[in-house]
Amino acid sequence: MRQRLLIVLFSLLCSSPLAAAEAPLLRISAGEWPPYLSAKLEHQGPVAHLLRDLLAEEGYRVEFTFLPWPRAYAEAAAGRYDASAVWMHKTEREADFLFSAPLLDEQFVFFHLKTQPFDWQRFDDLSGMNLGGGLEYSYGPAFDAFLAEGKVRIERVSSDRQNFEKLLKERVVLYPQELNVGYAALRNEFSREDAERITHHPKPLLVNLSYLMLPKRLARSKALRERFNARLQQFRAEGRYQKYFDDLQAGHYQPVPERTSP
Repeated sequence: MRQRLLIVLFSLLCSSPLAAAEAPLLRISAGEWPPYLSAKLEHQGPVAHLLRDLLAEEGYRVEFTFLPWPRAYAEAAAGRYDASAVWMHKTEREADFLFSAPLLDEQFVFFHLKTQPFDWQRFDDLSGMNLGGGLEYSYGPAFDAFLAEGKVRIERVSSDRQNFEKLLKERVVLYPQELNVGYAALRNEFSREDAERITHHPKPLLVNLSYLMLPKRLARSKALRERFNARLQQFRAEGRYQKYFDDLQAGHYQPVPERTSP
């Protein structure tokens, strides 16, 4: 009887807030990248939500610190963070980091007005068109090389809002952007009427993979990567992974209202 009582008391302690607070903390640096990652979003965005839930099942608490992207990289590479999220793979980054299994599948597509039907199969099908684009933004080596040929004109500005405004005013014909990033900007910065005037072509311009990076400077990174990858595979196999991004498409992860002083 006494042994059973001790087991019950132990179970209660393990499930208490105190026990949860004593779980080891993982600190992750990140850049602002709505709607996937942002300090201003519900759950800090679907990628942060996924990482927090996934690592909780490995027994960790997770804390995100949002920094300018170069600093997020440098601070993590120096070992001041346990990981950094999320990044494209580049060979030169392997000097500083171990890469997880692919965490995020990004699809870049061409946005256009519904009143201007558009189809393409090869880059040459775009010849003569006027495109919008981001400042100093790469759309992958193949498309960057096509742009350098001068067969299309690309007008680069600093924000999604500016690019979509130009699309609505028919000053550009196409705007290449990541699928969810584009639709999040339309939802959050335009009226429903204007947003519904815009669609995208289903053929991806670029399919890109992003990863969690773990600093080589930290001894535990290799073991943590193995545990992370196994749990990520489990989330995918069980269909739990996709729910975060289905929720994103359904309009979840909206900006959190700012608190005002009483």
